[in-house]
Amino acid sequence: MRAGVIGFPISHSLSPRIHRAWIKAAGLEAAYDAYEVAPGELKAFVEGHRGAGTLRGVNVTIPHKEQALALADIADAAASLAGAANVLLFRPDGVIEARNTDGQGLLEALRIRIPDFDPKTCRVLILGASGAARGAVAAFVAQGNTKVVIANRTQEKAQALAKTFGVSAEPWTSRKIPPGTEVVINATSMGLGDTPSPQLEWPAPSGPGVALDMVYKAPSFLADAERKGWKTVDGLEMLIGQAAPSFEAFFAVPPPANYRALALAALGAPA
Repeated sequence: MRAGVIGFPISHSLSPRIHRAWIKAAGLEAAYDAYEVAPGELKAFVEGHRGAGTLRGVNVTIPHKEQALALADIADAAASLAGAANVLLFRPDGVIEARNTDGQGLLEALRIRIPDFDPKTCRVLILGASGAARGAVAAFVAQGNTKVVIANRTQEKAQALAKTFGVSAEPWTSRKIPPGTEVVINATSMGLGDTPSPQLEWPAPSGPGVALDMVYKAPSFLADAERKGWKTVDGLEMLIGQAAPSFEAFFAVPPPANYRALALAALGAPA
């Protein structure tokens, strides 16, 4: 059984370490690998595995999430709502299925940090307007929450995304967090590799006051928030949360019961 993760670049991905730890613990005869797929190569890669039986599916990361959905034949409700997919399944009958587990991973990560976190009522600022941001917005909207504000470096994209979901958009240039904001999420690629993290003017926190960076191990965004008293959630928690349902989709068994501890150990991160 084979699965993997695709993106461009892909060398930073920690998904292979997580899935391989679960494969070993579950005693499966399986493999999980990283595939670097340039934007112009995505369609050929996907079609090349249609019904082939050699690859059960892939996780999808930057910059392919929106195009991955467009290349699929069918999609689950989460992917359809988000307009983006982070999972593609290559079914034996030749059908390519898109799913989105990002929202599930996002909400799980927030609940780990704040056990009584309520995604239905909190005021949320989401930075970005790409596939990752779409998944984040969709996660809250699916809970019935429309108190979401989107800020993006290209204002037109933020406004278009806000219109799609019936939420609000704010200019990125202000760097100000709207009053009463309880959750701030970096859903951009800023902080990935050697790129700088988003720079915001952090006020004192409101409500739960939590900041989540989808870019894992990019400390400056979270460090800035923590200095102002915000609780912080590293992208590793979301990565693990979205990986668990992906694993079951690929290998037809859930990850081991202690999947979070196994993943953190594989990543050398504290539990």
